[in-house]
Amino acid sequence: MKLWNGRRYYSLDCYLKETFGEKLYKLSLSGGMTCPNRDGKLSTEGCIFCSEGGSGDFAAPCMDISSQIEYAKNLVKDKFQGDKYIAYFQSYTNTYADTEYLEKIFMPVIKRDDIAVLSIATRPDCLENDKIRLIADLAKIKPVWIELGLQTIHQKTADFINRGYELECYDKIVERLKNIGVNVITHIILGLPNESREEMLETAEYVGKVTDGIKIQLLHVLKNTKLAEMYQSGYFRTLDEDEYISLVGDVIGVLPENVVIHRLTGDGDKKILISPLWSCDKRRVLNLINHELKARNIYQGQKNRLM
Repeated sequence: MKLWNGRRYYSLDCYLKETFGEKLYKLSLSGGMTCPNRDGKLSTEGCIFCSEGGSGDFAAPCMDISSQIEYAKNLVKDKFQGDKYIAYFQSYTNTYADTEYLEKIFMPVIKRDDIAVLSIATRPDCLENDKIRLIADLAKIKPVWIELGLQTIHQKTADFINRGYELECYDKIVERLKNIGVNVITHIILGLPNESREEMLETAEYVGKVTDGIKIQLLHVLKNTKLAEMYQSGYFRTLDEDEYISLVGDVIGVLPENVVIHRLTGDGDKKILISPLWSCDKRRVLNLINHELKARNIYQGQKNRLM
C-alpha cells in the first residue's frame, strides 16, 4: 500500500513539499465582499451553518490587503520560519464583486515575491465568464486554487441548508476551472442533519472523481446561526467523536490517491462554538484519525484499488 511521507493519505503538507520543495503557510484574508446568499440576491439568511463572519472567523481584521498580509505574517512568525505563503481569501464569497475590483485586489497579491499561491474561496454560481477569464490570467502568473463550498451532493440536504445552487452548477464550473489549469478544492461537511453515513460517503466518492483537493469539515454548531436554533430545539444531534473518526477513515478510503486532503477536521472558533466541544482539541482528533487508519488498515484510494 502507498504511503505519503509515512502517512496513509495524501496530505497538503506532502503536496506542498513535492510541488514547491518547502512548507507554505496560509494567510487568511478578507476581500471585503459579502455573499448572494446573504445580501438578498438569493437569500438573506445564508447557509444555516455559516457564522456571522462568513466562514472567515480567522481572517485578518478589515484593512487594506497589503496590511492584512503583514498582519497575518506577524501572527505566525514564531511558528513558521519560511518566507513563502498562500494568500487565502477566506471570508464570505470572494468572487462576488465586479471583475475590475477583483483584479485590483488579486493581481497585486499574486505578483508579490512572498506569495507562492493564490487561494480563493467562493461559490460556483459566482464565477461568471469574465471572472473565469481573470482567473485564467492570474493562473498564468502563479498557481491559483479555487475553493468551492459544495458541502453535499444531495439536493434535499442542499435545500435544507439553504445552499442556493444545484449540483449541476458545481459540475460545470469545476470543468471550466480545470480547463484553464486551476486547482479546485472542494469543501464537504460530515454530519449535516438528516444525512446518512452512506450519503456522506456518496458525496466524498463523487467529489473525489472531479476535484484536485478536498477539505473535510465536521459540522460545527456556532452561535447566532439558524443551525444553532435547530440544535438547541433538539431537532438534530452532532456527531460523537468516535462516529466522526470512523467516518473520516471511510472517506479517506474512497478518495483517489491523487486527491490532496487539505483538511481532516475543522477549526471552530471556541468563542462561538456550541457543539461538538470535543472538536476543540484538534491535535487529539488528528492523532485519533491516524490511529483509526492504522487499526483498520485504511489507505487513501484503498477502495478504488480493491474494486
